[in-house]
Amino acid sequence: MLEELEEVFRSVFDDDDIKLSRETTANDVVGWDSLTHVSLLVALESKFGIRFKSSEVATLRNVGELADLVERRRGKA
Repeated sequence: MLEELEEVFRSVFDDDDIKLSRETTANDVVGWDSLTHVSLLVALESKFGIRFKSSEVATLRNVGELADLVERRRGKA
């Protein structure tokens, strides 16, 4: 899952050197602000054919939790 997320992150942030771990946070990625956060979520929804709820994404603390959420959403699709 992290490799799939990396593809999206690299596209959204226009940075082919992004390397994610489950512990990666917004503070670890240059340019990850509120605007790119929205762009990232839209790109993830598009890639995986899912929809996030605002309440779900508001509580995410790191990429690991984001990966888990994507997996749960994919299971419901």
